[in-house]
Amino acid sequence: MSAAPRDDLVALVREAVASLESKATSSTSMTSDLSLDEEFNLHAIGWEAVELVSGYSAFSTPMGAWSWGQGEITSATEAHANAFASAIQRLHHEAAAAGGHGVVGVHIERSIFSTHTAVSLIGTAVRPIGASRVGDDHVFVSDLSARDFARLVLAGWEPLGLATGASFVYAPRRTIGAALAQQSQNVELTNFTEAIYAARELAMERMQRSAIDLHGSGVVEVKVVEGPMAFAAHAVGFTAWGTVVRLAADQHRPMNPALVVSLDDPVVTFDAATLG
Repeated sequence: MSAAPRDDLVALVREAVASLESKATSSTSMTSDLSLDEEFNLHAIGWEAVELVSGYSAFSTPMGAWSWGQGEITSATEAHANAFASAIQRLHHEAAAAGGHGVVGVHIERSIFSTHTAVSLIGTAVRPIGASRVGDDHVFVSDLSARDFARLVLAGWEPLGLATGASFVYAPRRTIGAALAQQSQNVELTNFTEAIYAARELAMERMQRSAIDLHGSGVVEVKVVEGPMAFAAHAVGFTAWGTVVRLAADQHRPMNPALVVSLDDPVVTFDAATLG
């Protein structure tokens, strides 16, 4: 077999280098806010991180909505619900475009102003290793950590999405007599107590309804934010959100935790030499 001409060998080498460079630039790069432990947990159940994705939305609140009134501040509640729903929808779209089947470890930030409500969601898109793309409506969103997500899957459960509920309510005006009496006594402010309970009932009902709409069995890792509004002390808000889950396997698979004793204590509580 005759040796190839030198020019041909140079061309082959250049072609090989160009091919390697092409593969290096075309291969999927991964950006994630997960810790190394969480990455390993994902791979242990056959999943992988794909990309850092986000969703953001801001909805306006009509002028004068926070002035004195009675009952629920409907326009503020609707602005909050619409901002959350739009942010989640955009998160679905970004995750699906990146090739993810879901988003875990979602960080949720809410900003409520007198003029608008803004919701920001950031998380890591994940998928079964080597899985093909799915549509927006097949992507789940969860604020569970990747570690908790792995445990959920091992137990035979699956996350379905984020359930949210919110309500903003006016605290009823106090009578002049009640206001005067409460200035000099330690008494309960029943108007604020009743307003918080009213907002709580409405918000929790809405969160449960959104979980039912996702065909879930329950909501886990629920976070709650409640209290008077900074810019409207006569109004209170109650917001709740969490991850909707359901049993995916035929039955729940019990977890068998292993006892691990760390030998690298970050804080030394006693001197072992004194034990002798």
